[in-house]
Amino acid sequence: MQHVDKWRGVAAATGAADRPAAEAGIRLAYRTAGLTEPERIIWADSPLAGLAAVRSLTDQGRSVREEVRTKPWAEERRRIHDELGPAGWAEWWGATGARLWDTTRALAERIRSGITDALGTEAVDVPETRQLLLDAVLGQHDAAWLAAFDGRGDRLAGLADVAAHAGWWWPYENVTVICERPVELHRDEAGRLDRGDGPALAYPDGFALYAWRGMPVPADFLAELTSLDPARIRAEENAELRRVMLEHYGYDRYLTESDAKPMGKDETGILWRIALEGDEDVVMVEVVNSTPEPDGTSRTYWLRVPPGTRTAKEGVAWTFGLDANEYEPMRQT
Repeated sequence: MQHVDKWRGVAAATGAADRPAAEAGIRLAYRTAGLTEPERIIWADSPLAGLAAVRSLTDQGRSVREEVRTKPWAEERRRIHDELGPAGWAEWWGATGARLWDTTRALAERIRSGITDALGTEAVDVPETRQLLLDAVLGQHDAAWLAAFDGRGDRLAGLADVAAHAGWWWPYENVTVICERPVELHRDEAGRLDRGDGPALAYPDGFALYAWRGMPVPADFLAELTSLDPARIRAEENAELRRVMLEHYGYDRYLTESDAKPMGKDETGILWRIALEGDEDVVMVEVVNSTPEPDGTSRTYWLRVPPGTRTAKEGVAWTFGLDANEYEPMRQT
């Protein structure tokens, strides 16, 4: 559906916010909720800076998130649900918002945890911080829900306008705090934050998140990936970071440079095992494609298999969802 593509683009948008358009959306959202427009709109360069701006307010009045976002959101969902019926709503959600839900929800949660980590547990009241972060309207990261409501009425037009042009925001009676969008966003094919040579998500003020295939990593950890060797990988005490090192370095290269010894060999390939202290073993099967490449060479592949694998054939069979006794290929490719 075109609405899904539109909102997928909104969720992934980077670069400067369209401030006039976003501010017009805020005012429309307040008017639609029956509220007086905010006296002031304060811009921040990231959700981290937005949280700091919220904490510094003294004349903001009460939060109006309930009126601006929660109540109209719930009522519109109920209206569409009643209009389509339970099965129709489930089908509609599956074709629209559900297609964006996992990635946008995960990204918002990573931003929240990144802010908490940046502030440090000793410097802030963690429960208060989490509550304030949950009080934010997520702007572009509300794309999943807005995709489901798009084209079915204009009650949420103000919220949609803000989301299309800016990031997170906090609505209060007298003041709204609103954030810029990221300047960088890098994700893998599964939609997870992922970058090996810099921040996977970065905002104009320098607030950034670093990740490798979805797993949070320290900023200086990525710089070290270019100078790895087997000894450094073995010395890493954090099992998750060690896995990242192995993936980046390459299991085949690690085995070669570690002078590893094969655990067994049969007609399907060679079984290798990497013993890792404090973590499960990494077990790989080395197989050679029996169909030659155009230049006449045969390509070698490495298949990661479960730690309990005892033979190469058992490992190759597992990749096809079979056990070793069932795996009898007529031809390997």
